[in-house]
Amino acid sequence: MPGPSAGAGLGIMNDEQRERMRDGKGFIAALDQSGGSTPKALAAYGIGKDRYHSEAEMFDLVHEMRTRVITSPVFTSEHILAAILFTQTMRRQIDDIDTADYLWERKHIVPFLKVDEGLMDTADGVQLMKPIPNLPQLLEEAVGRRIFGTKARSVIAANDAKGIRAIVDQQFALARQIGEAGLVPIIEPEIDIHAADKASVEETFRGTVLDALDALPGDYEVMLKVTLPERDDWYAPLIEHPGVLRVVALSGGYSREEADARLARNHGLIASFSRALLDGLDVEQTQAEFDATLKASVDAIYDSSIT
Repeated sequence: MPGPSAGAGLGIMNDEQRERMRDGKGFIAALDQSGGSTPKALAAYGIGKDRYHSEAEMFDLVHEMRTRVITSPVFTSEHILAAILFTQTMRRQIDDIDTADYLWERKHIVPFLKVDEGLMDTADGVQLMKPIPNLPQLLEEAVGRRIFGTKARSVIAANDAKGIRAIVDQQFALARQIGEAGLVPIIEPEIDIHAADKASVEETFRGTVLDALDALPGDYEVMLKVTLPERDDWYAPLIEHPGVLRVVALSGGYSREEADARLARNHGLIASFSRALLDGLDVEQTQAEFDATLKASVDAIYDSSIT
């Protein structure tokens, strides 16, 4: 799994992007709500289902929301290292520029792409990813659109060693395909914050991931996206592993205040928040109100990410 500079078509800027993801101060904005989660994201933004009557209208509205976020003067590389996009967002434009190019060329923010197609039914305490049809074509398109890396999510709900091993094996197999395409994979095996004895789940999970990382060849490089842990600095061994470019955390259902507080206690771990980032934004806000609300979120998440 070569580093991103090995990916054909990624361009000379990629070394700068990799350095930014490895050493930069800030966090990742997760703007990758897909078809299943978009209605909830729009509702939180003040747009109910009565405001659209087709999937096309729904996606138009969510792109308007994301465009408003990305073009806001407070959405800058000073605090935000990268943004994760949904496939439709990658294929759309902002100010007549492809979204990924707008992020990097106008904002100096590194673009990632969500590639998973949702979750399978629960088995052995986990939900594996569904098969991803046409993955090679999607990765080729992502490279052509100057995407830096990808993200794929699965979920762990119980401390079942067999299920956790299946999650990790699936994620690392996918990561190999991502890396061979010249992109950097974000591996996201989310632990449900309501899991019974979450700390024990995290113990099994960390050991399994470390085994998988230790088995990587020396030129492999991945990122990890984890649920905020019960024990502070629990993921320090992952952060320090030579095969890991960066470890980021999802808010996972915690309130923004709780997520920020937990994140601040985990040194070297940075945010990759979605709902917590967009909390309080409303379609009816004036631009000044919108920017002020977003700035409060960005500042708080940033401060918690640089501890």
